[in-house]
Amino acid sequence: MVNYQEQIAELEAEIKKTQYNKATQHHIGLVKAKIAKLREKDAARSSKSGPKTGYQVRKTGDGTVILLGFPSTGKSTLLNALCGTESEVGAYAFTTLTVVPGTLQYKHARIQILDVPGIVAGAGSGKGRGKEVLACMRNADLCLFVADCLRPEERWVIEHEANNVGIRLNQVRPDVQITRRIRGGVKVLKTCKLNKITEETIVAVCREFRLNNADVLIREDITVDQLIDCIENNKKYMPAITVFNKMDLVDAKEQRKLKKEYGVDLFVSAKEGKNIKQLRELIFDHLDLMQIFLKEPGKEADMDVPLIMFRESSVETLCNKLHKDFVQKFKFARVWGASARFDGQKLMLGHVLADGDVVEVHLS
Repeated sequence: MVNYQEQIAELEAEIKKTQYNKATQHHIGLVKAKIAKLREKDAARSSKSGPKTGYQVRKTGDGTVILLGFPSTGKSTLLNALCGTESEVGAYAFTTLTVVPGTLQYKHARIQILDVPGIVAGAGSGKGRGKEVLACMRNADLCLFVADCLRPEERWVIEHEANNVGIRLNQVRPDVQITRRIRGGVKVLKTCKLNKITEETIVAVCREFRLNNADVLIREDITVDQLIDCIENNKKYMPAITVFNKMDLVDAKEQRKLKKEYGVDLFVSAKEGKNIKQLRELIFDHLDLMQIFLKEPGKEADMDVPLIMFRESSVETLCNKLHKDFVQKFKFARVWGASARFDGQKLMLGHVLADGDVVEVHLS
């Protein structure tokens, strides 16, 4: 049987020993394309032959956050501090063997927090049940990196493993549009100067993926990795927060050094409850949530209990959240607030709402 992991390792070693410059850019681009294809084949084989059990948890509430980190970083203690959930806690590795969900109630939002088993280096290849854990990430809206202040290098390992299974953290999909054609070869159309990749490499990478006839419209300077992501079009883009736990074990000077080197968003002590309030605020902000107030026709708006939604949500999204039949029965909505041109403007399902809007839904 073909060992895809060995082939991937050989190609990755080839990239590491090749100095990147304009002369080698094309070759490295093709090698990365081959690695992506091999990962695709390995994932397809695993899904057919591997166990069907996993860590799927039904999404509830207004947003889902996954706690991701190595074993013994204090994720379970952090979950308890955030939510009051009694997740099993122990001073040894692999305490959490299943997903433990908790609910954080903050600013009227009900946020689902998932404590998953700790991952290790090689998780993306299945080591330590890593593939199951990382697959669970795809259902989340926000990733919360949890690392130990005394083991800061784990932060990069976690991101690398997530990247290997197609999860792009703190990134957005590049502005690239690929349109398949029946004939005509690969045509590269661009609205900006490309400094990180050549048109020759773009064409060669497309052909490596058997994309022999297509228009590739590029509106921003991209790397070969970003091009591959757009061709495969199966990546999960999500925000992430980096939290270093056990802050009481390092002084302020060391914290400043770690923040600069590892991009730490917040230092906490889950055991002592330090900076937990600040972490709740950080989670709410990074989920990009907003408050919408509802109003019944002929009555005052309920300004005490808002409906929590993701920013850029539409009237249609609001209707679906209220009741499964509301879209079918929808006539129009009146909106007061920042998204309306005037108070009580009559708007339809496609209208995008803004934080603090008051919405009155009219049904048939």
